[in-house]
Amino acid sequence: MDIFAIFVSAIFVNNIVLAQYLGNCPYLGCSKEKSVALGMGGAVIFVTLLATLFTWLMQKFVLDPYGLGYLQTIIFIVVIAALVQFVEMFLKKAVPPLYAALGIFLPLITTNCAVMGVAILVQREGYDLLEGLVWGLAYGLGFTLALLLMAGIRERLDTCRLPKVMAGTPIALIMAGLMSLAFMGFKGMG
Repeated sequence: MDIFAIFVSAIFVNNIVLAQYLGNCPYLGCSKEKSVALGMGGAVIFVTLLATLFTWLMQKFVLDPYGLGYLQTIIFIVVIAALVQFVEMFLKKAVPPLYAALGIFLPLITTNCAVMGVAILVQREGYDLLEGLVWGLAYGLGFTLALLLMAGIRERLDTCRLPKVMAGTPIALIMAGLMSLAFMGFKGMG
């Protein structure tokens, strides 16, 4: 598969949130404001890209040669946790408002199944390092796209009069379902 097809497929056809249904916790939790969504998307892109790099290297040079494939999940979690700690320390020092806005969702990237899913999917698909990095970057961009679209919808919904029982999470879940249906239209492309 060529690089462009991998890139487009990961963003639209196999969007990590809207088609794979991974990473819904930060998707719903950080999609109330576009600025927070963009910050979270940037953090996920960074972590996903580096996690893809380091987990690919660990798989090819440690786990596969020594027959330690059964440790894949544990090793990948440790790598992702270390990367998230790095991002958290960086944001705390460099961008304190974003660090405060992301709140609990930043450390939750460690257990974000989207990041772990990308790392495992790269191995399952048998991508080489370049294809894996493109896949990881595109999945992070797809996650960010889904976050920004949902943030825009939710900001718009804040100005609408909704029945009290629909306000907040219920309407967000309905919008997420509708967005997922809309992204199913891309399935014919892949």
